[in-house]
Amino acid sequence: MIRILISDKLSNEAIEFLKQSSEFQVDVGTTYLEQIGDYDALLVRSQTQVTAALLEKATRLKLIGRAGIGLDNIDQEAAKKKNIQVINTPQGNLVTTAEHTIALLMGLARHIPHANASLKQGKWEKSKFLGTELRDKTLGVIGIGNVGKIVAELAVGLKMRVIAYDPVVQNEFSVPLEQLYKQSDFISIHVPLMPQTRHLISHEAFKKMKPGVRIIQASRGGIVDENALLEALNSGQVAGAALDVFEQEPPPENHPLVTHPNVIVTPHLAASTQEAQDRVGLQLAEKTKLFFSVK
Repeated sequence: MIRILISDKLSNEAIEFLKQSSEFQVDVGTTYLEQIGDYDALLVRSQTQVTAALLEKATRLKLIGRAGIGLDNIDQEAAKKKNIQVINTPQGNLVTTAEHTIALLMGLARHIPHANASLKQGKWEKSKFLGTELRDKTLGVIGIGNVGKIVAELAVGLKMRVIAYDPVVQNEFSVPLEQLYKQSDFISIHVPLMPQTRHLISHEAFKKMKPGVRIIQASRGGIVDENALLEALNSGQVAGAALDVFEQEPPPENHPLVTHPNVIVTPHLAASTQEAQDRVGLQLAEKTKLFFSVK
């Protein structure tokens, strides 16, 4: 019997797909992590931290599956040392993440969350929320992989000028990073969190940006130096920011970026649509079944 632990929320369709296989015993819930040594596969999203300490107890684990694109909550080196295969489903939530990015972009340009909150409080502050058009503005996309490419395509549809930087991928949008900083009215970030991208958007980076730039961050917390962003917001170098991710999630109470008047925030929602949740869960279930079928 192959024992599978699902410690984070997956779609019911994905769970039922696995349970239909007579060779699988499927358990769901974080409490089972205490018995991780009894399982052959661990399926997670972003909540479960698959640390080296946890993997030390995983004496029979052969597979770690991540529903979604990011792997920063999994200690891949520790898994490799124990010959544990790590897989993910990078194609399942691309459109969802890109659409959320565009929603943040529009909300930031037109102050939609703040105007909504104001009106719900019984105020009529029309002159307070003067926005800016997106048409003919320059969007700089940092990271032109799967999600970044879709964001660029959607922005072109809005008649924005799109430029992009990526250390690996080159296309018709590509420019040097310093040129992107200098020319962009909006900057959207779509690189994975790695040692070389941690605090990529730093104090020095903000100094090189066009005054009044607006930042959209829906990739991974830690890529933007939050202290540097706060300083840039307070100085006016950055006119506004839209954040879906944070270095600590959930962020601490009264986090200065969450409460900042020129920042709009969402609680890591970029991949959170029903379609994406169903898609990444089922894709992971299918990959898990395939993995054990070829052993």
